[in-house]
Amino acid sequence: MATCPSGHQSATDDFCDVCGILIGAPAAFAASPDGPAPGTAAHPAMTTAPGATPAAPPSAETCPRCTTPRTGQFCEACGYAYTPPPAPTPPPPSAPNPPPPSAPAAPPPPAPAPAPPSAPSSAPPPVPAPAPFATSTSSLPPVAPVTSIWTAVVTADRDYFDSVQAAGGPDAATVTFPPYCPERRFRLSGTEVRIGRRSVSRGIDPEIDLTGPPADPGVSRLHAVLVAAPDGAWSLVDPGSENGTLLNGTELPQGTPVPLHDGDRIHLGAWTALTITTR
Repeated sequence: MATCPSGHQSATDDFCDVCGILIGAPAAFAASPDGPAPGTAAHPAMTTAPGATPAAPPSAETCPRCTTPRTGQFCEACGYAYTPPPAPTPPPPSAPNPPPPSAPAAPPPPAPAPAPPSAPSSAPPPVPAPAPFATSTSSLPPVAPVTSIWTAVVTADRDYFDSVQAAGGPDAATVTFPPYCPERRFRLSGTEVRIGRRSVSRGIDPEIDLTGPPADPGVSRLHAVLVAAPDGAWSLVDPGSENGTLLNGTELPQGTPVPLHDGDRIHLGAWTALTITTR
């Protein structure tokens, strides 16, 4: 174990591990822990000998114990430990940089140029698929024909009444034209539609009942009959009325059916008119 000039027992043989002084330094360095003893010279190595390198300039940091210029954390001459410099203070965090302005939207790419027409292919044209087999209509159920809707519109006809009055008759003077006669509509359905006036005693209840009010005295209890045809059309029959029946101004022969059409006008009695409509 080595002994330093200050008398410390050091486990190392280069610098004292107690005071840090060089083990082989002169005894003069042991007089004071902070520097050389009063009146003694500096470390012999630090004196300027003839032809030697001049000492460091006064501005350079020197060892407070032996005035040797500082070259590191420990003095090269006496082993003095310098106080480590304070840790550098980190700079304050800088403000985040503002986001860069957004770049303008790039213009849309130009439309691609049309491809040049390709050369005609030498491959054979595709063979068309065979047409599907037609379904035989004989296996389909028959479709019922669309039939029109027939309607009889009943009104009071003043011109017809005047013609009846002009023709005269046994009861012409007692019959008057009704001051009000509302329009009535009867839809034709079934196989036949009877026209007349209801009679409870005779058991007559016609589908187009003209009993009134107002009642036309010239209409018989069973004056005319509308008969349906298989194709949906209708015919008019006068079964034998007392005053007769006119179709479009012509009197019908009794018992003979006459086909009807859209717009036909039937007159009977003293002022009753029926207009046939289809749609």
